[in-house]
Amino acid sequence: MTTPRAFIIRHGETEWSLNGRHTGSTELPLTANGEKRIRSTGKALVGDDRLIVPSKVAHIYVSPRKRAQRTLELLDIGCKDKLPWQESRDHTSDIRSDAKVQTTDDIREWDYGDYEGLTSVQIKQQREEKGERPWDIWRDGCPGGESPADVTKRLDRLIKDIRTRFHDKAIGKPKGEAPISDVLLVAHGHILRAFAMRWTGKELSEGVSLLLEAGGVGTLSYEHRSLHEPAILLGGAFMVDLVENTK
Repeated sequence: MTTPRAFIIRHGETEWSLNGRHTGSTELPLTANGEKRIRSTGKALVGDDRLIVPSKVAHIYVSPRKRAQRTLELLDIGCKDKLPWQESRDHTSDIRSDAKVQTTDDIREWDYGDYEGLTSVQIKQQREEKGERPWDIWRDGCPGGESPADVTKRLDRLIKDIRTRFHDKAIGKPKGEAPISDVLLVAHGHILRAFAMRWTGKELSEGVSLLLEAGGVGTLSYEHRSLHEPAILLGGAFMVDLVENTK
């Protein structure tokens, strides 16, 4: 029986992610090391016998930020159509997927407002000088930027779109009868952690005890093949038949 999945992938390392500076709307390229690590991630996790099987990916949502778009390019999913920001398809990449790629503001990074470009230490100092309580983005949001309610609204809209368009049509059906239903989201650290919380129905104000490193990959799915039991997949079993076939 089919249990659809949503893979969340944080963009590769940038100078600001390396230095702990909050990066929302600022456009920054990946570092050379960031590009190298994303290429390695693609080789390790994308393929017919890997975690992310390109032919089983129905749709890809990507942030409008260039660092996220570059990350998708380097993962080499092998989409049949050109990527929305490209003038033509990269013909050095084999076609491995019919997935459509959609650029959406719903998965852009949290708008940090006045905290854009600042480190957590700098934010702490600013708030102490103003006599404000310690900052908790999940509770307070960002002055001049987005509140938790703002972020929740757009993430809930995106989750509804995923479940309505792709997961509801496949979940619980025999694998030979179910349509392709896995989706991929390539975006940013705070927004993807928030996405995982809303996926499981948790309020952001409860606090998000989840980490997703630059270039990291997470998996969201469902328990008991039920759309009403969304879950975070902490780890999957090895594909025994494939391992045995290599002996």
